[in-house]
Amino acid sequence: MLGKPRDDLSPNSFDYEIWPLVKATGFREYDARWIFGPEINLLGVQALGLGLGTYIHQLGLRRIVVGHDFRSYSLSIKQALTLGLVSAGCEVIDIGLATSPMAYFAQFDLDAPAVAMVTASHNENGWTGVKMGAARPLTFGPEEMARLKAIVLDGAWTPRPGGTVAHVGGVRERYIAEASDHVRLTRPLKVVCACGNGTAAAFAPEALRRMGVEVVYEMDCELDWSFPRYNPNPEDTVMLHAMAEAVREHGADLALGFDGDGDRCGVVDDEGEEIFADKIGLMLARDLARLHPNATFVVDVKSTGLFATDRVLKDHGANTVYWKTGHSYIKRKTAELGALAGFEKSGHFFFNPPIGRGYDDGLVAAAAILSMLDRNPSRKLSDLKRALPVAFTSLTMSPRCADELKYGVAERIVAEYQALAQAGGSLLGRRIVEVITVNGVRVALEDGSWVLVRPSSNKPELVVVVESLRSEDDMRALFREEVRPRLARYPEIGAYNQEI
Repeated sequence: MLGKPRDDLSPNSFDYEIWPLVKATGFREYDARWIFGPEINLLGVQALGLGLGTYIHQLGLRRIVVGHDFRSYSLSIKQALTLGLVSAGCEVIDIGLATSPMAYFAQFDLDAPAVAMVTASHNENGWTGVKMGAARPLTFGPEEMARLKAIVLDGAWTPRPGGTVAHVGGVRERYIAEASDHVRLTRPLKVVCACGNGTAAAFAPEALRRMGVEVVYEMDCELDWSFPRYNPNPEDTVMLHAMAEAVREHGADLALGFDGDGDRCGVVDDEGEEIFADKIGLMLARDLARLHPNATFVVDVKSTGLFATDRVLKDHGANTVYWKTGHSYIKRKTAELGALAGFEKSGHFFFNPPIGRGYDDGLVAAAAILSMLDRNPSRKLSDLKRALPVAFTSLTMSPRCADELKYGVAERIVAEYQALAQAGGSLLGRRIVEVITVNGVRVALEDGSWVLVRPSSNKPELVVVVESLRSEDDMRALFREEVRPRLARYPEIGAYNQEI
């Protein structure tokens, strides 16, 4: 019988081999992530499985899909998780190496209500984690994570007899077939497929070819868990710049890049220009609004303000709802509202029927982008981008801030901006017209520009985004002259991962 998890164990010690190590900070808002070794050990993962199995039994469920991403330690972690789930009396269906959306697909394909996908997504090597859900196509939110955390850390799990594990094949083939069935191209398109040596490399090139494109270059599509070039993260500039160079070198119509667990998609156009996912989302919303009048779209608070003002969307009766950043939040809100689609600036795209099943899937997003191009045969992706109203949106920038401090720091920043707005204040000479606090703080200015500061949901950092409707220089000024100096006054906030 496992003992109650501890948080004071060190690797290479006797106690580390006989006690579960589980740091409380690994339980995030909507998934779980730890640095494997110093923050969780294999016995800790087994305890997590016991806790998760206990929780899903409390929900009246038993059958659960498990899969793992391509990292040197993910298979071992999945096996430890499975041992805990079986000990809790669960019926475990192991689909093997998978992307996160393939695991979500398997919930439908294999009629399993619950899922536990072992993945650290795009996090650096050393990280591990689990994305979980018990109400397809949704994943856990804060309430479910809080309940799971309490069960695991208190050792309040309930072992049950009758647990089983079955290894099921064929899911990869059926998943690729369904993802590629979303599009049948009638025009030739040359595509760079970029995977950053992550898990998506085992799925994306084949799926894109089935959609009818010519994959002119498989960029970093060899599975390599050392990630020799960069982390598979199509929101980071290093991967986007490599995609842009490949487009120019190979004369491609676009590049499609996928993150480490395949649930996000990044895009570079035919001119080698990176297009942030919120702008791709706006293009898709314009295209889909013509086919589905009066549609509702959900977008996260990091996304461009153009969704709220776009004339094409208004002309087709579209309604846009801004909501909390995070794949679980946007997925849940998209389902709750019966929205046609949800878009997140990080590259998560959510499509409800008839386009998708409601979960975030990089391949379904790629299919939607290719279908949009197919419906506009005389226009390149760069043409569709230029047809958008002009807005200058920054990269997503993330200054370090410890997990145990980031929420408190964010609350103080929110209060600071609220007080400034209530006093009739302004930023760089522009009056504050709205302060949105659904997720951190988004400060909207009278000319439509805005700044955002929020705590990251899954890493020890804050998130900063700014957008100007004036110019790129003004966008940089909003960061360099407003946000960066304001945050610099907080000693808890460290260096940025990237800056503009």
